[in-house]
Amino acid sequence: MTLTLTFIFFVFGVIIGSFLNVVIYRFNTGRGFGGRSACMSCMRTLSWYELVPLGSYLLQRGKCRGCKTKISYQYPLVECITGLIFGVLFLKFQNLFFTDIGAFAFSMAFFSTVFSLLMVVAVYDLKHKIIPDILAFIFGALAFISMFFFTDGNVNIHIPNMLSFLAGPILAAPFALLWLVSNGRWIGFGDAKLALGIGWLLGVSVGFSGLVLAFWMGAIIGIGLLMFSKKHSIKSEVPFAPFMVLGLIIVFLFSINLFPLLS
Repeated sequence: MTLTLTFIFFVFGVIIGSFLNVVIYRFNTGRGFGGRSACMSCMRTLSWYELVPLGSYLLQRGKCRGCKTKISYQYPLVECITGLIFGVLFLKFQNLFFTDIGAFAFSMAFFSTVFSLLMVVAVYDLKHKIIPDILAFIFGALAFISMFFFTDGNVNIHIPNMLSFLAGPILAAPFALLWLVSNGRWIGFGDAKLALGIGWLLGVSVGFSGLVLAFWMGAIIGIGLLMFSKKHSIKSEVPFAPFMVLGLIIVFLFSINLFPLLS
């Protein structure tokens, strides 16, 4: 039963991931998110069977049926990662599914929305090296609201304590200071806005754990790029938002807290 339900939520996540790809490609282009999709190279309108998430990419061997141009790896990766997130989210909340379906539906809908938004933020920053203000604002608003409805990821309607309110500014302050001191050369102000939401969503200790993981992963990837990629040098700009999002997702889904004394 659990395996079947996990797979169902994975498939649902893959479908949502397909829509997220549309949002990522069309955001700030003046195009709406509705309408028929087309090949980015030959502009041929795609048939329904070319739009099946993951399946179409595999059957077409990663190429457009018309012009044979390679399809970006972004499409299957975003779909697959979103599917995995939805599947693990179900596993995290599966006890609620069997005991309190209302709380499960609320938790699943809320965090699915938050992580879908963060997926767009991460990939958009990876492609364009900027976090759009509107996306950072929406994430911050959702994170702020979450303080009144969740405690450690569990449904708990309450009035947050002062530390919960301060968690966002506490985590955002170091990023804002780095941005100010370096005049934006070391880190973007968008990262500070993202850290603000992370603090409100996870609290000081878990949020700080996510950021520490992000710095570790960023350092490992950065060193790897310097050693093995000719396109990157010490002056190359590496977007940090994807690591922040990944760190957040990991600590939340797997209940990781590296600094319990800060709770």
